[in-house]
Amino acid sequence: VQLQASGGGLVQPGGSLRLSCVASGSIFSITRMGWARQAPGKERELVASITDGGSTNYADSVKGRFSISRDITKNTVYLQMDSLKPEDTAVYYCNSFLRRPWDNRSRDYWGQGTQVTVSS
Repeated sequence: VQLQASGGGLVQPGGSLRLSCVASGSIFSITRMGWARQAPGKERELVASITDGGSTNYADSVKGRFSISRDITKNTVYLQMDSLKPEDTAVYYCNSFLRRPWDNRSRDYWGQGTQVTVSS
């Protein structure tokens, strides 16, 4: 399984970015997809997630500014980030809790990360 993230970059405070992540490979089912981030010197934190049923969860620090969505047909998850702040600067990692055809349970998989820098 590969999780390919894209959409990171440099943006000014107050600006917007949209991250995308595509899950590819032998996949039987995807239960949940989401995003986590890790800033220098800090632990990785969950930013947002969305289940196969459409239920969403957000970190308190991004509620009202970030929005997660998913295209089930494309195994793709999106993270719309608005009103970005310098403290949002981090490497953003795509995550998926999914099951492979030969596996009897779902497991967590992680992408390679994409850098988001919010600075004037």
